[in-house]
Amino acid sequence: MRENPYREDREELKELLMQYQNLKQGISHSFIEEDAFERIIDYFDEKDDMHSALEASEIALEQFPYSALLMIKKADLLLASRKYQEALNILETAELFDSNDVNLYILKTDAYLALDQQAKAVELLEAALNLFEGEERLDLLFELADVYDDYEEFDKVFDCLKLILEEEPNNEEALYKICFWTDFTGRNEESIRVHQKIIDEYPYNELAWFNMAAAFQGLKLYEKSIDAYQYAVAIDEKFDYAYRNMGDAYLRLRKYKEAIDVLEKVLELARPEDVIYEAIGHCYHRLGNYAQARFHYKKAVHLNTDDSKLYYKIAVTYMLEEQWQSALKHLESAMRIHRSMTEYNLAMGECRMNLGQYKEAIQYFSVVVRQKQKNVAGWEALIRCLLKGEFYEEALVQSVAAMKATDGKPIFLFYQSTALFVNGKTKEALIRLEMAMDKAPKLLKKFIELNPAILQNNQVVDIVARYKKGRKI
Repeated sequence: MRENPYREDREELKELLMQYQNLKQGISHSFIEEDAFERIIDYFDEKDDMHSALEASEIALEQFPYSALLMIKKADLLLASRKYQEALNILETAELFDSNDVNLYILKTDAYLALDQQAKAVELLEAALNLFEGEERLDLLFELADVYDDYEEFDKVFDCLKLILEEEPNNEEALYKICFWTDFTGRNEESIRVHQKIIDEYPYNELAWFNMAAAFQGLKLYEKSIDAYQYAVAIDEKFDYAYRNMGDAYLRLRKYKEAIDVLEKVLELARPEDVIYEAIGHCYHRLGNYAQARFHYKKAVHLNTDDSKLYYKIAVTYMLEEQWQSALKHLESAMRIHRSMTEYNLAMGECRMNLGQYKEAIQYFSVVVRQKQKNVAGWEALIRCLLKGEFYEEALVQSVAAMKATDGKPIFLFYQSTALFVNGKTKEALIRLEMAMDKAPKLLKKFIELNPAILQNNQVVDIVARYKKGRKI
């Protein structure tokens, strides 16, 4: 046993390079073996000295002019130098001497692709598949998958990966890749069958369980996907992507507590990410725990300070607790990044209105209405603010404008009625109220919320009493 094989190899290489230099300069006539030339070429290639590597390959071929191995080596260097046609020519020559080297077909494929001859690449590889078996055949299938990807024949990429898994069910590269292509091509049912077959033979293959879970998820069969993910993490308890996807499945099922548990596991196992903190924040938000939601949204903000949506989500939690001033602060941060976002302007207007800053609120609501003229929520917010701020004439004008802009949404008949009442135009207000009740009696609640005292008006009470479930009594 050699005491220091690395040192001995280095010394051998040093001696070999010296012999090579002597040969170049004609100092020595010592013979260099074919595999030694291969080692010299690799040495220069690894040092990114392409010129010297190519020179060494040419000198080697002068010594061994019929060596397919050295021709293939030179072709590889020519491809790296973007001399595609030259590489193809030398590969054609190499094939005459040895057609059983799989690298020959892989490099010819690379040359054809570089020359934008995808059809020839496909034809070559499909023919070559019949010549090889075992690892070499798998290499060709991976190469063919890449060609189909380049050719945008995406279903055929999936087919190649499926063939690889039929021959080698535990091939990690194929398992990783087929997960992506299943999602991309939508072939979820087929993926489930492929991976079920693998699991039947190799029940402890966590990637097969993961891929099957992802396929169930693609079919929106979230309970089944969770079961499969749980098998994956039982086999590999540090499988963070399985926990991540399981969290998404629980979210889809609105099982927020379970989602929090598995997403927190992701934080334990992997580098913290803003999307995970945001997802946990969303779960707490939906559970009504706004303080915890904020805590996690803020964690997300620390990792991604340029995401305006996160500041907005923090603001919403404050708004739900009627902490308007705190909400304003975070909305301002969101709007420094994206000033014109409709929902940000709507939220800012809501905060200003609840702080009694009606003129400022009207400005924000007006932005929303200008940007999205058919947006009912924007018009509602603007008119509500005008009424609260006692801009009654303008409220009436905007109610009429809203009706036109939203193709006659009946809610704005209620708003017109309210505006007419406060403007002292009782007769017109009652007519509008009756029209509104005829079209959408279920919206009466919004009308009353605008002015609860209106129920003291006997004429209003009479109109309301004549309607039940959208029909006149």
